[in-house]
Amino acid sequence: MNAEKPNVFFQLEPDELIDITLKNNEGKLTDTGSLAINTGKFTGRSPKDRFIVKDDLTENKVSWGDINQPFSTENYEQLKNEVLEYLEDKNVFKRFAYAGALEEYRLNLEVITEYSWSNLFAYNMFIRPAEADLENFDKEWTVIDAPGFLADPEKHGTRQENFAILSFTDKTVLIGGTGYTGEIKKGIFSALNFILPVEHHVLPMHCSANVGEKGDTAIFFGLSGTGKTTLSADPSRKLIGDDEHGWTPDDRIFNFEGGCYAKVINLSAESEPDIYNAIKKGSLLENVIIKDGKVDYSDTSITQNTRVSYPIHFIKNIQKPSVGKNPKNIFFLTADAFGVLPPVSKLTSSQAAYHFISGYTSKIAGTEAGIVDPLPSFSACFGAPFMPLNPTEYAEMLSEKIDKSGANVWLINTGWTGGPYGVGSRIKLKYTRAMVNAILEGKLPSRYTYEKYHIHSVFGVAQPRTCPGVPDKVLSPRATWNDDKAYYTMAFKLSNSFRKNFEKFESYANEDIRRGGPQRFDF
Repeated sequence: MNAEKPNVFFQLEPDELIDITLKNNEGKLTDTGSLAINTGKFTGRSPKDRFIVKDDLTENKVSWGDINQPFSTENYEQLKNEVLEYLEDKNVFKRFAYAGALEEYRLNLEVITEYSWSNLFAYNMFIRPAEADLENFDKEWTVIDAPGFLADPEKHGTRQENFAILSFTDKTVLIGGTGYTGEIKKGIFSALNFILPVEHHVLPMHCSANVGEKGDTAIFFGLSGTGKTTLSADPSRKLIGDDEHGWTPDDRIFNFEGGCYAKVINLSAESEPDIYNAIKKGSLLENVIIKDGKVDYSDTSITQNTRVSYPIHFIKNIQKPSVGKNPKNIFFLTADAFGVLPPVSKLTSSQAAYHFISGYTSKIAGTEAGIVDPLPSFSACFGAPFMPLNPTEYAEMLSEKIDKSGANVWLINTGWTGGPYGVGSRIKLKYTRAMVNAILEGKLPSRYTYEKYHIHSVFGVAQPRTCPGVPDKVLSPRATWNDDKAYYTMAFKLSNSFRKNFEKFESYANEDIRRGGPQRFDF
């Protein structure tokens, strides 16, 4: 398939892609000029249908299991050939793009999509080459996205009709049976998570990042609902990127992407002004409900995973290029529904590696069917579905970089205080912002002293005794409960969940990482 064929539309501009989408009745414009589409049956990723081709290159490097499922070379080649045949007589959309803001680590991409709006997503999310770079563009990886092609599990070796397959030997991300655009960017993110550490000793990170006026970079890790996007959007700091970054051997932080892919559930101008104002001509809304041209962001009748993609320059306060240096503070964000973890605490490098491997947050009633009481949720490296290597490899790299850079690591609990979910209350956002700002402004001491910090008796983390703008009692979760026995019972219950989750990494993790865990208590 090549750009010279009459049915291949190459490097179309957003206006052209939007016009084609509208002409094909595949989307509609909102009152802000943004394009709204429906991704069909799939409104999110399908982790059980993601595979990696197992061959000589990957067999002994990939951490195989429920997340990184093996796929045979024979089945991959047959499936790819049939997808290309399926696209042969269709109008398809092709573009060149980059993944990675630093030239020495970037991937040159060729993205081929069945739908024009999928190609708009690629325009928004990847880095856009200059016109002069297109003529001699040397593509390294290819994304082939064919939502209309349905696999036959018995014939092709898939689980069901949809699939997302990575071949590191063929340097291809092959997607079919699903229109969810997130599979496109997450496929390339997964590729970088293998290539960068193996070939360049660059740590790939599922995180947001920003930089202050003095050039100090802050990194924010966190799963959905923990406040990663909210807390990294700071009017006094420039945004490097909101989701995927690399940390180089010479301590630079660089964005993988050229855009943002944000949730818009319950979005308002007051809660997320940057995202709200970025939803304009050129942005792509997914699976939202439109009434009289206006988007009803509270309507989740299609999905709670409503999304928007837009180029990063749609946000005003950004770092150009999307590169920072001098990483000073790293934030691990968690929404602890058990009300156990301190709202802010400082971690040692051992604890940082342990909590990085754990990737903890909570699921609460309403987030998934059948959940009544809070449940602990762990996602290694805060992005397990996209990590081809064993999580301990990424954790050891993080520890090495923390020690080398002298960066401080903080655990921020944006969850509950005064008791678990249903009893206590959510920690106020103004307090969380005050804690983060105090850290960024150097108002919390970076070294432990008894006068300044208290060591948590179960998790061993250092809780500051005071913080500007935050009542002292709020800083101590035990004090907010007013019931020591109930608090410690819940604390040990959560610590045992951490320990149980860590068992699968025990044989791979070094002693330094193992020391970073909480105490165990046998009831």
